[in-house]
Parts: sequence; C-alpha cells; structure tokens
Amino acid sequence: MLSVLRPQHSYEQISVLTCALCVSCSLKCNGIGESRQCFYLRGFSGMLSRLSEWFWNERLWFPEGLGWADLEDRDGLTYAKASDLWVSLPIALAFLIIRQIFERTVAIQLAAALGVKEKVRPQAAHNPTLESYFRITSKNPKQGEIESLGKKTGYSESQIHRWFRRRRNEERPNKLKKFKEASWRFTFYLLAFIAGLAALIDKPWLYKMKEMWAGFPMLTLLPSQYWYYMIELGFYMSLLFSVASDVKRKDFKEQIVHHVATILLISFSWCVNYIRAGTLIMLVHDASDYLLESAKMFNYAGWRKACNYIFIVFAVIFIITRLVIFPFWILHCTWVYPVTVYPPFFGYYFFNGLLFVLQCLHIFWAVLILRMAIKFLPGNNIVEDERSDREETDTEDDEEEQEDRKNGPVQNGHSPLNNNHHRKTE
Repeated sequence: MLSVLRPQHSYEQISVLTCALCVSCSLKCNGIGESRQCFYLRGFSGMLSRLSEWFWNERLWFPEGLGWADLEDRDGLTYAKASDLWVSLPIALAFLIIRQIFERTVAIQLAAALGVKEKVRPQAAHNPTLESYFRITSKNPKQGEIESLGKKTGYSESQIHRWFRRRRNEERPNKLKKFKEASWRFTFYLLAFIAGLAALIDKPWLYKMKEMWAGFPMLTLLPSQYWYYMIELGFYMSLLFSVASDVKRKDFKEQIVHHVATILLISFSWCVNYIRAGTLIMLVHDASDYLLESAKMFNYAGWRKACNYIFIVFAVIFIITRLVIFPFWILHCTWVYPVTVYPPFFGYYFFNGLLFVLQCLHIFWAVLILRMAIKFLPGNNIVEDERSDREETDTEDDEEEQEDRKNGPVQNGHSPLNNNHHRKTE
C-alpha cells in the first residue's frame, strides 16, 4: 500500500482507527489502561506511520525545492495522483476476463481460419511405478535410475526413454494454446501501439525529447495520458497474475523480472509525474512486440514464409527501438539531461535504475533474436521461438521396437533391459 497510495492519516488518526479495531475485535480498551493486544496494535500503527512518512519523503522523490504540494490540482489543471493507480486493479481483472472470452471465441476462429492443426500426441502407457517416479522424483531420469526402473517394471531401456518422453510431452502446452496466447498478446500490443502513437503524434516531446522535462514537475495530465497509463499498467499486472498458467519458456525468470520492473516503472513515473517519459518508453516497447506475436501465430499455423518475413521486420524494429532509440535517445535524456536542470536525487537514480534493468533484458533478448536469425541460413526454412520448450518426438520408435525384438524373449510383455544407447530427437 505504501508504494501506491500516499498516507492520508496522521499518527493520531491512525491510533483512533486502531482503537476502533480493538472494539470490533472485542478487546478491552479504556482511558486508564490498554490491553496488551491494543498496545501492540498501536505500536504497529505507529511503525506504519513512520515508515509511510519516510517512504513518501519529498526529498526522496523530488529535486530540492519541489514536493507533493506542487502536484495538487488548482486553477482547473489536473495532475497525476498516486491514488489513481488503484484503477489499474479492476482493469487488470477485466483483462483476465476479456482474455478468457477472446481465447475461447476470436482466437479459436482465427486458428481455424489460418489452419492451425494440433498433432495427436502418443500417450504414455499407464504404469504406476513410472508415474510415481515422474511426479515425485524426476521427469528426466539418469542412466543408473533408468536401469533400476527397468528392473522394477520389466521395461527395456528404450521403452523407459520413450515412456518418459511421451509423459513429458503430455505436460507441454499444445500448439493451439500457444496460438491463442500469441493472438491475445498480438491484439493488445497492436492496439496499444496505435493508441499510443495517436496520443503522442502531436506532442512536442515525441520529436524533441528534452521537452519531456519542460515545466517539470508541474506537468498537467491529459485524458489520453491517463488512459494510456492505466490500460498499460492493468495489462502488465494481468500478465503477472496469469504467468503461472501461461506457456513456460526458457526466459521465464527474465519475464517475471520484466513484468515487475515494468509495473514499478509505470507506477513510479506516474506518482512523481514522469508521465511524458513514461509514455515514450511504453510506445517504444509496443512498437515491435506485436510483430513478434504475429510471427509466432504464423509459425504455429505453418505459414513459414510469412513467419520468416515478419520476423525479419520484427528483428530490425527491435534492434532500432530497443538497442538504439531506447538507450541513446530516451535513456540519455533521462540520465544525462536532468542533472543539467536539477541536482541528482533518489528518485532520479531509482527511475534510471529500472530503465537500466530493462536495457539489460533488451540485450538478453537481442541475443535470442540473433540466434533465431541464424535459422535463415541455407537449409533452414522456419523460425522457432528459442525460448520455447521443444516437443520430443517418437521418430525412432519403429527402430527401437525392432531392436527390442532382437534382444530375445520378452518379460511380462516387454523385452529385457539392454545396453543400447537411446538418442533423443527433438
């Protein structure tokens, strides 16, 4: 709560609220003495009050001579307020609901129109011993463990490899789920980019970035900026809420860091009225994201040439916006220019620190993009998402079955354990 809403109550007011809490909890609290519980509650409220006063200290968030009083509404002018950020919570909830409806209706129809076909996956045979090991111990048994499992089940080494491969595939998201997720993000990023561009196209700070600090911090709030901020913040909060159910990728931890840094960056820039800089940062990020999602959609649909062409455009725009415009224009203007106007303060370092975290993630993802770009070399005709967990196939099953039959009589319907090395194909 401290990071979202400025304190509105003094210590005495909080103490009164605490006494009211005591009454509601049936605790005895009179003018002579307090119960131990009430004493602890008063101490806790005092600690919260002091922590809140420290957190919202003007010297942390503003240059010397400026403060929260400068952002009070007056003369018909409206300024951003921290309490406005509560609006993003119902917006995030609305996004979660809209996404479920979108994926069950629009995304399904779009997948059918593009010819997204889900491959039938071979199911792992029911085996309590292997299932217990899979769930409790490991999904990727080592060689020694495979031999032990073979003795317990009577399965050959190749059959155990195949069982675990199929069982792992059962837990991987199918192609249709990936397509629905990509189509949802594509829709939002495209609309957000168009809306952001429309909101900034006539603003001077889009063309001369030093204008983002003209008159700071007394920068009036426009309706377009308000909704651009609240919708973007609500969307990233919805992504953070749904990350557990989304497709897991190799950069899962980096995605969490990105979502948290983005939410903090949007919230902080709103509270201290860095709104002009914030809108530019959001526009730069939205400029390429929808292209990546559309490339993945065509990839899942099997439209290889369309996927490759879109990916080329995405890679070019990503490099330009994330590795050129963002660090050399925006980051330069938030890191170098402000100190020529105001002495550095904590909020200045905090804001730019979050931007540097995003820049590190940009470099990380740029490496992945270059790795994917290698697939354009002769002999490669499709671009896959390097972050995705590839599905394992059973292309060698027929050969393995022939090898099993060569190993002699079967035990319990399966051939005995052998020492043939199994090669997993992806």
